[in-house]
Amino acid sequence: MLLSDLLLTATRGITVNKSRSLLTTLGIIIGVGAVVLMVSMGRSFQNYILTQIESVGTNTIDIFPKGFQNVGGNLDSLTLDDYTEVKKLSTVESVAPVIIIPKTVKYGREEASPSVFGTLPQIFSNYGLKISRGRLLETADDTGSKQVAVIGDKAAEDLFGSRDPLGERITIGESSFTVIGLLEKQGSALLSQLDNMVFVPFTTAKIATGQKHLSYMTLKAIGNPQLAKEDITALLRSRHNIKNPENDTDKDDFIARSAEQVTGIVNSVTAGLTIFLSLVAGISLLVGGIGIMNIMLVSVTERTREIGLRKAVGARKQDILLQFLLEAVSLTMFGGAVGILGGLGVGWLLSRIASNVLGDFSFSVSIPSILLAVGMAMGTGLIFGIYPAKRASELSPMEALRYE
Repeated sequence: MLLSDLLLTATRGITVNKSRSLLTTLGIIIGVGAVVLMVSMGRSFQNYILTQIESVGTNTIDIFPKGFQNVGGNLDSLTLDDYTEVKKLSTVESVAPVIIIPKTVKYGREEASPSVFGTLPQIFSNYGLKISRGRLLETADDTGSKQVAVIGDKAAEDLFGSRDPLGERITIGESSFTVIGLLEKQGSALLSQLDNMVFVPFTTAKIATGQKHLSYMTLKAIGNPQLAKEDITALLRSRHNIKNPENDTDKDDFIARSAEQVTGIVNSVTAGLTIFLSLVAGISLLVGGIGIMNIMLVSVTERTREIGLRKAVGARKQDILLQFLLEAVSLTMFGGAVGILGGLGVGWLLSRIASNVLGDFSFSVSIPSILLAVGMAMGTGLIFGIYPAKRASELSPMEALRYE
């Protein structure tokens, strides 16, 4: 039997009952659409997060005292001498010590609680922060212990509203500062915390707080950030008299966290979530496949006389087998095509919504997920269609013709 005749017969068998065929493919549509949606959205979120990290710089490393994120840990383990020695490392390009001032910020009757950092000018290049208006902190501001401040976009909005903040005086705790610069808005939810910061000279913060230790320090590595991280770790362990040949970070009194390390964590987490959600979505394909097999068995029963007649006029066993397999695969491929288009459409719509909430968020079409969905749809049709097709092909022509 010619392939064209088989295709025509299979198409006729599917379109005889359009409503039933459409309902049968619903599980395939949902399963394939969910797989495409989950994988594509997972890739989109991964790209979004990595783009934000890269905008700050993948060679940025932050050094925290252990107590900064571990309750009960030491908050006084980083000193100004540590900063001085770290700055001498050949793998470090620039370092900025930070003293956090835990005070509210006031302007007139307005009050806000941004993060207030006493630091050096190097922090702006380390974090990729750029000035919108005015100027950044300079070395002279630090050596002169000047009462000046550079503020983020969100902090300026909370304190000044629509008013120009440049030249205005704000109060941090008991001290008064002149606003000399306004930073560019970061433009994303992930980095929005950088918009809610106020930066003042390091020596000014040190005098105001009386603090002798550092809250943390941030640096930019030269070349491989992992090599710089290893140098810093070895240096601080030596300075803090920490014997740690096993390289057990739990024994350290500091935490070194690089942007590259965060990137690796993001990749692992998003990949794991995408695989998990795709497996959950794949359950719909299993349910859809069972539905395909069920309907094909019903179809075999309903068309028993037709099968007997075709065999009586010369149709071979493999012709009947191939016909019903083609019907099953056609149903799943149709459902797969609709599912792919639906998954991409829903993904694009969700990405538009995410852009309004998160900022610059683009939808990434995952070609591998589409190819995977097509393969899964075809495989489902073959796996769940082969039993009904085999049953149809093995019907006896005489018994089939006598079937009522």
